[in-house]
Amino acid sequence: MIIVAHGIDLVETARIRSILNRHPDRFLDRILTDAERRTAEKFKDPVPHIAGRFAAKEAILKVLGTGWRGQIAWRDMEITNDGLGGPVVSLAGHCAQVARRRGITRILISITHTAEHAAASAIGTGSEG
Repeated sequence: MIIVAHGIDLVETARIRSILNRHPDRFLDRILTDAERRTAEKFKDPVPHIAGRFAAKEAILKVLGTGWRGQIAWRDMEITNDGLGGPVVSLAGHCAQVARRRGITRILISITHTAEHAAASAIGTGSEG
């Protein structure tokens, strides 16, 4: 396994809360997959969790090296949890195509948040040769 790329992002939860207060459904429908939204709804205060997912998706875009251009879509990146609660990344659509072109076969992600900030680090890995 080789490291192809790394990305990191930091988000202020107040910024996410402000957007959610103004455009709750539009923002959530655009940013989160159905599974991610169901998970977020389980939290008493879902904002730090949502901010973490937002930061994670921004970090993934840095791994892909694309930014927000072309056919990139927020919902083409999904972060669920494994049986132990660790985050797992799944890519679809254009994000999956870009990953394949870059030789990325897996994205490892770490997410953390407080009441004020959410941060994520993503590492894209591939096979040698």
